[in-house]
Amino acid sequence: MLKVDEKAQTLTVVENGEERTFSLYSDEAFSKIADLYLKVGWVQKYTYTFSWMGRPVIQLPDDMIRLQEVFYDLKPDVIVETGVAHGGSLIYYASLCKAMGKGRVIGIDIEIRPHNRKAIEEHELFEYIELFEGSSTDPDTVAAVKNSVGDAKTVVVLLDSNHTYAHVTDELNAYHDLVTIGSYIVSTDGVMRDVADAPRGQADWVTDNPANAAEDFVKQHSEFVIQQPPWRFNESTLSDNVTHWPSAWLKRQK
Repeated sequence: MLKVDEKAQTLTVVENGEERTFSLYSDEAFSKIADLYLKVGWVQKYTYTFSWMGRPVIQLPDDMIRLQEVFYDLKPDVIVETGVAHGGSLIYYASLCKAMGKGRVIGIDIEIRPHNRKAIEEHELFEYIELFEGSSTDPDTVAAVKNSVGDAKTVVVLLDSNHTYAHVTDELNAYHDLVTIGSYIVSTDGVMRDVADAPRGQADWVTDNPANAAEDFVKQHSEFVIQQPPWRFNESTLSDNVTHWPSAWLKRQK
C-alpha cells in the first residue's frame, strides 16, 4: 500500500505489515511510484496506445529509448527479434538502421497475419527487414535465421514472442550463440512476475516468466551476465530503468 501526503511531502509504504516513510521527492519514492505506475499501466494496456511510423508498437517507451541507446552504441549488423505482431518494433529498428547507415532486421513469428505482412512489406523501410514465418524454436526456423545472419560481426537478439518460462528458455538456448561478445540477447517482458497479482495477471506468472528464464539461463552459461546497459547520459540521482524488462539484458562477455 502506498500513501502520499503532498502537504508533508512524504510517501508511506506498507509491505508485509511493515510501514516505512520516505521523502516524496526521493529516489526511493520514485522507485515505489514507478512500480505502481508500471502495474496500473500494464492493467490499463498503456503500451497498446503507441505506434512507430504508422505501425502499432506494443512497448513501453522507456524501453524503446534505452534500446536505441544500446543500438547506437553497438551499431549492430543484424538485429533479430522473435515475435512480430503488427510489425511496429521491426519498423522502429529499421528506422534506426537507416539513420545509422548500418544494419538490418530479422523478424520471426509463428504466424504473420496477412494484413500485418502486407503493411510491413509495403512500408518504406521494408528493404531493411527480412521475415521468417514459423515457430521461433523450430530447428528449421532457427537454421534459416542463422543462415541469414551468416558471419555478421555484431548481432543483437530480442525475445518477444511466447513469454512462458519454457519457451523463453528454448529461445535462449536456440539463439544465444548468435550473440557476439559485448552484445546482448534481451529476454523481454519479465514484468509478468510483477503483475501476477494484478487483474490481468495469472498467479503462476510469479515463476513462469521471461525474467526467471533469463536468471536461470545465466547460471548455466558463464559467458553471459545479466547487466543493465549503462546510461549514456544521467544528470539525475537515479540509476535503475523504469521498465517492463527486468533481468532482461543478457550481455555476452566471453
